[in-house]
Amino acid sequence: MNTKIDVLGVWVDKVTMDGALERLMEFLEEDAPHAVYTPNSEILMRAYRDEKFRDVLNTAELITPDGIGVVYASKILKDSLSERVGGFDLASRLIEKVSDGSYSLYFFGGKPGVADLAKEKLCETYPDLRVVGTSDGYFDAEKEKRIIADIKEKNPDILFVCLGAPKQEEWIFSHKKELGAKVLMGIGGSLDVFAGVTERAPESFQKMGLEWLYRLAKQPSRIGRMMDLPKFGLTVLFKGKRVK
Repeated sequence: MNTKIDVLGVWVDKVTMDGALERLMEFLEEDAPHAVYTPNSEILMRAYRDEKFRDVLNTAELITPDGIGVVYASKILKDSLSERVGGFDLASRLIEKVSDGSYSLYFFGGKPGVADLAKEKLCETYPDLRVVGTSDGYFDAEKEKRIIADIKEKNPDILFVCLGAPKQEEWIFSHKKELGAKVLMGIGGSLDVFAGVTERAPESFQKMGLEWLYRLAKQPSRIGRMMDLPKFGLTVLFKGKRVK
């Protein structure tokens, strides 16, 4: 059975949300680091243009389709992904799964104070959740050394890296073998949502696959980036696929 589909050169895993969560729990039982990336259409289009970034994505142990556009692309390629497996949703499911304190977490990213607020909010919901450390995503070379040292000292099982693409994926690729974490997930602006700083799109928008439209309405400055969505669909249509 084919377990991956090539979407513009990126090998996306053919997993459901439940299947992805099961994989993460398996990763946590292994004594090795596992990179987990959750690209949407915009990120896949960037990877199509940037071979180096594409190669970074393809080193991941798990790549899930974040965004209905990726699922629609798989239908064009006639090798359908069964559902979108968004980074925020997968991270939320993982947090709930380890909320008994069975595994520890570290939050890295966002503006100053956001990671701390995310920890506070989540620990209010899950009192036994073990968030052993936090750091914001604003750093120079010296501060980065301190962040890396702190992560090593805290030795989390799960590291959420929220620096935005491609920075978060490239950072995980560069450092995953030295940090000690078993699961390293790049999940963009998820800490902002966990912290309550940013609102998630209403459920009706999520079900219709229109979260991008809600975000655009909230942030009209995203219009330039959103132009990649139709380009993505057309590129998939004409570039074909490989299945692994």
